[in-house]
Amino acid sequence: MKLTVITVCYNSEATIQKTIDSVASQTWPTIEHIVIDGASRDATVSIIQRNAGRIAHFVSEPDTGVYQAMNKGLKLATGDVIAFLNSDDVYSHPQVLEDVSRTMQELSLDALYGDVEFFRAGSPDKVVRTYNSGRFTPQRIGWGWMPAHPALFIRRAVYERYGYFREDFKIAGDYEFVARVFKSGQIKSRHLAQVWVRMQIGGLSTAGLGATYRLNKEILRACSINGISTNWLKLLSKYFFKITELFYV
Repeated sequence: MKLTVITVCYNSEATIQKTIDSVASQTWPTIEHIVIDGASRDATVSIIQRNAGRIAHFVSEPDTGVYQAMNKGLKLATGDVIAFLNSDDVYSHPQVLEDVSRTMQELSLDALYGDVEFFRAGSPDKVVRTYNSGRFTPQRIGWGWMPAHPALFIRRAVYERYGYFREDFKIAGDYEFVARVFKSGQIKSRHLAQVWVRMQIGGLSTAGLGATYRLNKEILRACSINGISTNWLKLLSKYFFKITELFYV
């Protein structure tokens, strides 16, 4: 089984090397790493070019947003299974992709998802929150739940069947994709209670109250597009459970 990891980046000079190192250190032998850069103005491109031997495909050009960049990666992907790893995220240990590949093969899964630890910039060893993807079920899409996207592994055949990311979304295109795919009930999936990704707080969906409002507004639209019943009260209820994921250390 070949596994494709797609990393989308823009002005990521402070973190992109660690992300590249994380993928390169994985023990699974057949990995394709694709990096899509949005025409960065800092040293990101030069760092990626220094790692050319570890990257299967590299594109650097302007885009209209993160989901157009992700779709560019999908069009280049040749792996049986596809994952997205952000440019400031890393895999939690070198056997992550091996564990994923073996599990998906043994259970004949369309999708497999694990958990994510969050840390703050400058304090990578201090976990401030753990996202439990096991709270997600297809029945909870209308309540705002989805698997942690960097720890979600999906067969390329699923993208070919259901389509790519909608580029008219700015912050919840991954949520809309999950809603579109998992509402069908035709996806054979499994959650494993293992932390697979360590994620730095401060991305599009973790950047404060304004981003939280915009995220949930787009989630409402994603549910509407896909015929899933929801409302603001349902979406806000999930934040009670998210509080329990915080570590006050």
